[in-house]
Amino acid sequence: MHIGLFFGSFNPIHIGHLVIANSIIELEYVKKVWFVVSPQNPFKKIEGLLNENDRLKLVELAIMDNPNFDVNDIEFILPKPNYTFETLRNLREKYRDHNFDLIMGADNIADFTNWHNFEEILEHHRILVYPRPYAPKTDMVYHPRVKLVEAPLFEISATFIRESIKRNKSVKYLLQEEVEKYIKFKGLYL
Repeated sequence: MHIGLFFGSFNPIHIGHLVIANSIIELEYVKKVWFVVSPQNPFKKIEGLLNENDRLKLVELAIMDNPNFDVNDIEFILPKPNYTFETLRNLREKYRDHNFDLIMGADNIADFTNWHNFEEILEHHRILVYPRPYAPKTDMVYHPRVKLVEAPLFEISATFIRESIKRNKSVKYLLQEEVEKYIKFKGLYL
C-alpha cells in the first residue's frame, strides 16, 4: 500500500494538518496518511514542547473519525533526537509491503539538503510537497523524486494556537473539537 508519512511535532495538531493530509489522499497521491509524532525535532528547540504522549493523544483524537488516517509512534522508541532517514529505515524494515512517501511543506523542502542522509531518503522515497506561505524558492522542487501537490494554502500555526490558549483566546475552528476539549481538560499550553 502507498502510505504518506506526515512527520511533525504536532504541538498541537490543527485543522491545517488535517486538510493537507486529506487533500493528498483525495488527489490520490497515497491511499492512507500516517501522522508520525516526533518526540524531538533536531531542528527545533525542545522548550515549549508538550509531552510526547499528550501530543500523540491529540493526534489520535484529531483523526479518530477518518479511516484513511493513522498515527505512528515509532520515533518514541528510537534514539533522541532522531533523524528522518533512521525512522524511514525502520519503517521500511517493519512494513516491507508498503511504499512510503514523505509529506512536507515547501518551507521544509528548501532546507532538505541540510537533513542527515537526505540522498538516502530521495533514493527510497518520493516527497510530496504542499504549499506554505512565504516559503523560499528552491531548485529541490525540480528533483524527479519531489512532487508539488495541490493543497490549500494555510497560514495557521501551532505557535499561534499555543499563544492564543495561553492568552485565554478562542481556538475554535482551528482545532478538532475533541482536541480542544482535551487541551482544556488537561490545562495544556497555559
